[in-house]
Amino acid sequence: MATPREIELKLECGVADLAALANHPLLRADGTPEAVVLSSTYFDTAKGDLRKGGLTLRVRREGDRRIQTVKAASASVGLFDRAEWEAEIFGEVPDAEAFAETPVPALLGDAADPALVPVFTSVVDRTTRLVVHGASLISVTLDQGRIETAEGAVPLCEVELELDEGSPGDLFGLAQALAETIPLRLGALSKSARGWRLIDGTLRKSSKASPVRLEPGATAGEAFRAVAQACLHHLRLNEDVFLHGRHPEGLHQIRVALRRLRSALTLFKPILTSDPAAAHLRDEIKRVTEPFGRARNLDVFLETTLPAELQKRPEEAGLQDLRTRLEAERDRAHDAVIATLESPAWRSLILDVAAWIETGAWRTQGPAEGGTPARDATAEDFAADILDRIRRRIRKRGRRLERLDHEARHRVRIEGKKLRYGAEFFASLYTDKKAHKRHKAFVSAVSDLQDHLGALNDMATAHEVLSSLATAGDGVPAETLFAAGLTAGDNEAETKALLAKAADAHADLVDLKPFWR
Repeated sequence: MATPREIELKLECGVADLAALANHPLLRADGTPEAVVLSSTYFDTAKGDLRKGGLTLRVRREGDRRIQTVKAASASVGLFDRAEWEAEIFGEVPDAEAFAETPVPALLGDAADPALVPVFTSVVDRTTRLVVHGASLISVTLDQGRIETAEGAVPLCEVELELDEGSPGDLFGLAQALAETIPLRLGALSKSARGWRLIDGTLRKSSKASPVRLEPGATAGEAFRAVAQACLHHLRLNEDVFLHGRHPEGLHQIRVALRRLRSALTLFKPILTSDPAAAHLRDEIKRVTEPFGRARNLDVFLETTLPAELQKRPEEAGLQDLRTRLEAERDRAHDAVIATLESPAWRSLILDVAAWIETGAWRTQGPAEGGTPARDATAEDFAADILDRIRRRIRKRGRRLERLDHEARHRVRIEGKKLRYGAEFFASLYTDKKAHKRHKAFVSAVSDLQDHLGALNDMATAHEVLSSLATAGDGVPAETLFAAGLTAGDNEAETKALLAKAADAHADLVDLKPFWR
């Protein structure tokens, strides 16, 4: 029997926006929208066995009814296409018979019902209506409420578009049409994921990229979809963190997520070349996020470069004024980032990227000359070809690295990022002991090269930050300019040693046997 599935697009908004959606012309339906108060309790073992196994188990109270639902976790952002098992039960706690045909028993082992304990609850006011959009029938749910745990509670305000009949393209089409007048953001977390993050204390903390899980035998096209979804998920998690508290690490992880996404668009170019939207979206992401670089450069200078200089020269009075001036400049740069993240253009772009990943022409178009589409090749063969090419470029471009100018070193650094991201994207394809050991050593060597080249790049950007003071006019005191000059000089003194380390790291990387061969 086929596993039942749920195809749902999740969007986030504000309370006032939810009220506007309730009266939106596109969401008009025959009859009165169904309104209900839902209270859902999520269960797991004390050790979190279900969560570790990628499942959620909840019991929802809906009037006099009790609905037990098991869902498979999804690494997607926005569009959740996942297995779901639902049954009506009697009582407030999970019914083992009702989940007997799901993956839950395998995770619980010999444990019985008492092994399951409530971990958090969601309480929402929900209205639901059925609308027709394109050729599809879509269930539109507006949820407003909260998630409650022993650690506290967080508000919840979201829109869910669930496909009853038709195609995912119509789900995105409806979302994009609604987003033209309502500030909707692509959903980053399911209710269960939000609850777990509240318990873990990570809801408002920056997140590094999670490992990409590729199924055995995955095609190149399936690999790209999984990688691009993971990049969007990483982006949206940190976007919310930065919007909430302007944390520098949140901005850094936003930029990492964007670099990973742009790298994915480059790495997978052979399967995307027939779809012009790929290059357009890559260029648009780069254009819209241009202000992010300036803000990050100031963060690095104020968080790393300047503290080291203050420790070295604590008596240098001009350094304090330098910090004050650059902190004000950073605030303005952060304002520019916030303005971008709050703009309709940004929200629309992210929604467009998500829609393209799921429904773009790249998924169905064949090669212009006929034959088998590159996306249908095995992910393992595709990875070996792509990683070989990048490794050759790094080997060639990094020769005599210590003699290269800044621009040439930067090109090597960019290729190093692509190689590292590619190695991370495809890591789950190489699971045997020998390949895993080689992969670990390879990623470590690439990271070492990246770290040294990154430090050199930080020095170059520090010079740019400091040189901006010299062009700021006569308002900068002489002692501040003198302190800036000292800082620049101290940075320059470290360059030679870093270049030598980078050259050694490049040689070590070139000598390593590829883990994919």
